Amino acid sequence: MADTKREIERKYELPVRPAGGDEGPLPDGGRALLPDLTKVCAVSAVTAHGVTELDAVYHDTSDLRLTADSLTLRRRTGGADEGWHLKFPVGDGVRDEIQAPLSDTLPDELAALVRSRVRGTRLTPVVRLRTSRATSLLVDKAGRTLAEVALDTVHAERLLAGAGSGAGARTADWTEIEVELAEDGDPALLDAVEKVLRKAGVRPASAASKLARALAETAPPTKSHKAAKRVLVTAGDHVLAYLREQADAIVSYDAAVRRDLPDSVHQLRVATRRMRSAFRTYKKVLDRDASRPIGAELQWLAGELGVDRDHEVLAERLTERVGAHDTTLLLGPVHARLRIWDAEGRTDARAGTLAVLDSARYLRLLDSMEALLADPPLLDGADRKPAKALPRAIVKDYERLAGRVEYALTLAPGEERDLALHDARKAAKRARYAADAAVPALGKPAKRFSKRMKAVQSVLGDHQDSVVARDALRDLAIKAHAAGESAFTWGLLYGEEEARAADRERELPRVWRKSADPKLRTALGRL
Repeated sequence: MADTKREIERKYELPVRPAGGDEGPLPDGGRALLPDLTKVCAVSAVTAHGVTELDAVYHDTSDLRLTADSLTLRRRTGGADEGWHLKFPVGDGVRDEIQAPLSDTLPDELAALVRSRVRGTRLTPVVRLRTSRATSLLVDKAGRTLAEVALDTVHAERLLAGAGSGAGARTADWTEIEVELAEDGDPALLDAVEKVLRKAGVRPASAASKLARALAETAPPTKSHKAAKRVLVTAGDHVLAYLREQADAIVSYDAAVRRDLPDSVHQLRVATRRMRSAFRTYKKVLDRDASRPIGAELQWLAGELGVDRDHEVLAERLTERVGAHDTTLLLGPVHARLRIWDAEGRTDARAGTLAVLDSARYLRLLDSMEALLADPPLLDGADRKPAKALPRAIVKDYERLAGRVEYALTLAPGEERDLALHDARKAAKRARYAADAAVPALGKPAKRFSKRMKAVQSVLGDHQDSVVARDALRDLAIKAHAAGESAFTWGLLYGEEEARAADRERELPRVWRKSADPKLRTALGRL
């Protein structure tokens, strides 16, 4: 079973050895190179904890897909945490390290977390790092550990076949300092430590990781798996940049969903919808005959993810509604029944989501997306100026939304109107996504338009959530009644959801009139 650890650290560079020095180990494990860190506020003592020999082999694809996304995967022996380690970037100097026990082959759990990036490509050893680590602990007056300081003497050897041949050394040596904050430590301590290190002439590391430095120093720059940053000039440039952003999000959130991180299913589903929406909106930029099959598969993926996401949203809504009532109105085991319903639904939904992410169909979709964006089937409209082509596409989506809203408002309250409002909600999302894709090119007018569409979407979304909640509440009431429990509370909540939906229907005309501001449409049309 893999464990996750949040790692907050900073790296600093030191010369490998003093000029003219020999090739032997650094004296005193290198600690003489460290300044006096008891000068750091709150640090009472620096205690030595010996020298450990570490041997790590880093794995990646031959085109370094993991490295391109700032992920590191290694098998390390030596030290208290020997085993397989997979690190995901979280922020500057912050990474989540997922650890699995030592084994000869990559554990299945870690393999799943990199599958969206690797897919059918084989992982292979790319770098071996042998590190002599002299560890010291920074402790306070009470003896609590504030941070760990590691002085690492590193020998790197490039293993990637065919790389660096005849073009420079395949090995590199250096010495660096790692300062890692203790669990629940104050990040301000790292700032104080850095201040002392800088005064001593120690500079922050230029590479984000040992692997990055090893790759840089043992071979010429390797062609990245990711495309180089493009200059956005034409309408096609902007649409493709947006599509690549969504494709990268899908690949990235795959691992987050597998790790069950908060909001990850929602974000993955949004990326699939944004990409599919862009295919349909900007059909004069990108050939629909080529994008339509991928759009259909994105629709399938969003639908499968929806089971998990919809249950998550519904559970939060019902829990909030129950919690808002005084206990005198909660007749029967309301909390217990809701918890059981939620647990059963989450278990089934998550199992279904993971099965989809492990399916061959999903991996084929990722391959198809990558192939399309590598050689996009652009139409003549792709060469047009963004200020001409993009607003026209946005206005068409807006007109489509207008037709759906106006039709829904002509209907009497009831099931037919609920369905029409749901269709309008989907159109509002499409119009909003169309504007979001155009923001880099159109600026404030597109931002304002997106904001207005989001307001419409929010009203329609709350209405649809109420429709779904009422179906769930009816089922809960039936089960409660069948079990001999009071169904009063579920009926009360059902009535409140009906009233909420009616409120949203009354609110919609006002929000819609505001979104239909002719000045805003004119601003888009003039671009």
